[in-house]
Amino acid sequence: MKRLLTGAGLTILLFVPAVASAQILVAGEGPVVYGHHHLNTTNMDAQKKFYADTLGGTVARIGSGDRQQEIIKFPNVLIFFRPMQAPTGGSIGTTVNHIGFSVPDLRPVVAKIKANGFKMITADSVAANVKVTDDIAAASPTTNLAFALGPEDVKVELVEVKSQKAPIQLHHIHFFGQMNTEMQAWYAQTFGATMLPANPGSAFVQDQLPGVFLNFTPSPTPTVGTTGRSIDHIGFEIKNLEAFTKKLEAQGIKLDRPYTKVPQLGIAIAFIKDPWGTNIEMTEGLVDVK
Repeated sequence: MKRLLTGAGLTILLFVPAVASAQILVAGEGPVVYGHHHLNTTNMDAQKKFYADTLGGTVARIGSGDRQQEIIKFPNVLIFFRPMQAPTGGSIGTTVNHIGFSVPDLRPVVAKIKANGFKMITADSVAANVKVTDDIAAASPTTNLAFALGPEDVKVELVEVKSQKAPIQLHHIHFFGQMNTEMQAWYAQTFGATMLPANPGSAFVQDQLPGVFLNFTPSPTPTVGTTGRSIDHIGFEIKNLEAFTKKLEAQGIKLDRPYTKVPQLGIAIAFIKDPWGTNIEMTEGLVDVK
């Protein structure tokens, strides 16, 4: 499925989410910030080769006992994995079509992705009228993009932000759905994200939370939920999570997993789904992961 992009539609991406000194934003940046991606995988070596060796994330271990696990840290986001869990499909075709990072210079990143044996899919991911040279799309006079396919078919977008100081950081989560404006409104109402003014030339609408954009593109075909796919769920870090879950229940939102403390990881968690099937984990305590 081609992603519909125009030059005018990409100008809003020049507003760069701020990067914090910690690996994800501190709770003081807001009551809700983005926390993590959680991927199903059968090949941790490939995951580490792509996200750490190629993109520059840092491998770390968290937890204790039988709950100890490897994660990969980027500024503003942690990537968790469910090892030995074969995904039922890639991210394309689900409500979370891809995840996005920003980098100050795309060319060396794209070169390293290809040198390490991973596939670039830029030409398949932008409109036919967008010029693509050496797997980099000139989406506007000031915005360059590239798309790669990570292990187990996780689609990853890279946005060039020349003024960025960090070599790589979280930029956005990109949702696809036939009710994209309703999705935008739901995330704003549920998580307190700011709805950004619609750009008439853009192929998508946006919300913003500290450190991340939430992009919503209208899908011409039905999408499926994320559970079981390569991106199994997304995660928000929430201050006073127990009270937050009670507020959701009062609003009629069903908890798939109630507020639960996980002492081995030093966090608390809860799960919900959005109305279109996106699996969402809510956490409290990831801000303390160093």
